[in-house]
Amino acid sequence: MSILETQRLSKHFGGLVAVNSVSMKVNHGEIVGLIGPNGAGKTTLLNAMAGSAPPTYGKVFFGGEETTGFSPEKMCRLGLSRTFQIPQPFPDMPAIYNVLCSTLFGNKHKIDDPLSHCRTMLEFVEFPMDEQVITSSLNTMQLKRLDLARALASRPKLLFLDEMAAGLTDGELNDITKLILKIRDSGITIVMVEHLMKLILKVCDRLVVIQFGTKISEGPTRDVAQDPEVMKAYLGSNRKNNTHKEGKL
Repeated sequence: MSILETQRLSKHFGGLVAVNSVSMKVNHGEIVGLIGPNGAGKTTLLNAMAGSAPPTYGKVFFGGEETTGFSPEKMCRLGLSRTFQIPQPFPDMPAIYNVLCSTLFGNKHKIDDPLSHCRTMLEFVEFPMDEQVITSSLNTMQLKRLDLARALASRPKLLFLDEMAAGLTDGELNDITKLILKIRDSGITIVMVEHLMKLILKVCDRLVVIQFGTKISEGPTRDVAQDPEVMKAYLGSNRKNNTHKEGKL
């Protein structure tokens, strides 16, 4: 049974068609990679599904309910949370208060001990700093872990991850790979926008490929990664053999 489904979803900005009639399904317990060249419309598609940029046409279903045009706040309380390519914390607040905001306002049901819940989330993502550290002092990896703790604090059923690997070292990439799998193993379904082939191959069960806003391929990760049309979309027809060498789709 699918947890998320779109039917011919489109998003227009004036005369620009950013997402063009995309239909896709995400099943419970999967990690689905949403991939495509820069500017393909991946984040716009996430926004249309999550409520921050309602679709122009088409429908969204979450947990069997039509949620087309629902606000991000309503989607969050239904069980959809997300991180961002560039984390957007409250910079002058301690880390734990950033997580507390999600705990207090992102949950459908009241949590009896909100601070304890926040500490559990920070521990789950292995946040390496003191909970009272001011967020503006954190580096990229620390911010990404905090963003994950915040997203998880609303107890989501489905988590959107937008380019978690961006700006990470090889060592940090290994750590974030383990953390993504840990989140999936805790029972949370994941849809992730990603460019780095190394991460995609390790964690994604299936891929959906977007080019110029249109879905061009969907299926098991390794099958899609070897699809000639996908290779051409990313690398050009004369560079097929360089896909794995370059480490990116």
